[in-house]
Amino acid sequence: MSWKNFVLPLVLLALWGLQEEGAQACTCLPKHPQQTFCENNVVVIQAKVVGVEPGNSTLGGLTKYSIKHMRTFKGAEKHYHTIYTAPDIAACGVVLTKDTKYLLMGRLQPDGSLRVSSCDYIRPWESMSSSQRFLMYRYGYGCDCTIKSCFSYPCCMAGPKECVWTDLLPGKLNKLDQARNYACVKTSDDSCDWNMPIVLDNE
Repeated sequence: MSWKNFVLPLVLLALWGLQEEGAQACTCLPKHPQQTFCENNVVVIQAKVVGVEPGNSTLGGLTKYSIKHMRTFKGAEKHYHTIYTAPDIAACGVVLTKDTKYLLMGRLQPDGSLRVSSCDYIRPWESMSSSQRFLMYRYGYGCDCTIKSCFSYPCCMAGPKECVWTDLLPGKLNKLDQARNYACVKTSDDSCDWNMPIVLDNE
């Protein structure tokens, strides 16, 4: 295997950090939002930030955000009133804006609290298209599927339950079309394929 096979993924990782909001000083492996959604310890909610308490020794150095929990897309039917994050961007912390409504994919901690990082999928709700919002109702239908990242041609499937994610190919990274508009879901023959939701309203 040539050195180019190692360099290209590293370059793409750097570019991904520049493309995705909030990841400018924190290196994260590129993932389709559905991959984060389907992870076992991930809770997905819509919430409005109503307050912030900077990290201190009492909070274990974490920044605490008070939130108004508005909707649950994945997780127990529990209303969260606070979320936590690292105190700075270099440690993968997230900076959220008061009085702004967000889609939050956070990690459930052993003590029952919810923590978010810039490696998770976090977006201001108003910045998301109707299609992106509706995907939150579709991702769960594909958690038995596997999303395989493709960094260079050819992009080959290993089996019928794989969806090949091609957003990371040269020339496609600026668009992120599959990440923004598609879910990998099961089809009628029990295989998996990309699906773009048909949205009839502007939720």
